Amino acid sequence: MLAVRIPDSVEKRLDKLAKLTGRPKSFYVRQALAVHLDEIEDTYTALYRLENPARRWTLDELEQGLDQQG
Repeated sequence: MLAVRIPDSVEKRLDKLAKLTGRPKSFYVRQALAVHLDEIEDTYTALYRLENPARRWTLDELEQGLDQQG
């Protein structure tokens, strides 16, 4: 179970949509997450990698298997 606080303006829009369609607000929240979660993950993963760069390997080092050594 997850509880999320959302702005009143967003909740009013969800209420209106739920009443119009007869579906629960949670249905639309799940739909929004399903559609946009990949994009959110990609964005925050990219930001993390920019802030925490990993070791980079040259092609020669990869071909020599140096990336496999601990």
